[in-house]
Amino acid sequence: MVQISDFRALGSTGLQVSPIGIGLAALGRPGYINLGHAGDLEGTYEIATMEARAHRVLDAAFEAGVTYFDAARSYGRAEAFLGSWLRRRDLAPAALAVGSKWGYRYTAGWHVQAERHEIKEHSLAMLQTQWRESRDLLAGHLDLYQIHSATLESGVLDNHEVLAELARLKEKGVAIGLSTSGPRQDEVIHKAFALEIDGRRLFDSVQSTWNLLEQSAGEALRQAHEAGLGVIIKEAVANGRLTPRGKQESFLPVIAAEARRLNTTIDALAIASILAQPWADLVLSGAASPEQLNSNLLALGVQLDEEARENLSGLAEPVEAYWDIRSRLAWN
Repeated sequence: MVQISDFRALGSTGLQVSPIGIGLAALGRPGYINLGHAGDLEGTYEIATMEARAHRVLDAAFEAGVTYFDAARSYGRAEAFLGSWLRRRDLAPAALAVGSKWGYRYTAGWHVQAERHEIKEHSLAMLQTQWRESRDLLAGHLDLYQIHSATLESGVLDNHEVLAELARLKEKGVAIGLSTSGPRQDEVIHKAFALEIDGRRLFDSVQSTWNLLEQSAGEALRQAHEAGLGVIIKEAVANGRLTPRGKQESFLPVIAAEARRLNTTIDALAIASILAQPWADLVLSGAASPEQLNSNLLALGVQLDEEARENLSGLAEPVEAYWDIRSRLAWN
């Protein structure tokens, strides 16, 4: 297993994090949109089996030096699995950083196929309820609490009751962040890092999608980073499209050739392209097995040369096309 030896500050949150963290979106529920998700879970969805699988990945990550773990209330049992792992390992709060997210309710009932897998609600009542649930499930470890998929349409960044409650949590010592999704990420990021409560900036971090296929938020993320926000990047491999599982994609031969030339894996090269951005503090691995995690961690040893930058520069898709493709990915 690759060992991490480089750590950095996550913006002005006061948290020290590894450059690669673990996101539990694929570990906490039987149904998800990652390509090959059913195969990763070996078609076995019993809660105890999935909890043990999640613990194996978390063990491998921590032993490799990963110090940031990211969940959400809507990721099925992700917070419960992470909390039981934290209790089993009896880790001191200073040993790692934990982030979670509020604003979606998991509604799939532990089924792979469901009419709705999650329902969004950015209300004050939802925030207060889910904060209590997250705090209790995560065994006293909750360093960063984020709005899950803040959008202009949801109105959450104009909801004064919600913003005041987040400011109250911040006063208690919890860093406050938001995640973004969709074709208007850049607008949401700009609005968020300019937002102040009683003359103090509310948000400490932003978690956004940026990868070789979707780069529309790059300039906004650079500006957020310069303003002091920690920048976390999710969906680094585009839900599996930037792995060998995206074998139908026309761009795959290009990135595969570069990976061979640089003696690395396709997913590691995709992650390395993010780590090469000076504004990216932390990239989330969505690994569902220790083997996937180790492949992702190879990114730490990849140096993108000018040839790689040039050959990979043309892979970005039109932003609307990227999010349309993502919306049509099948669960499992």
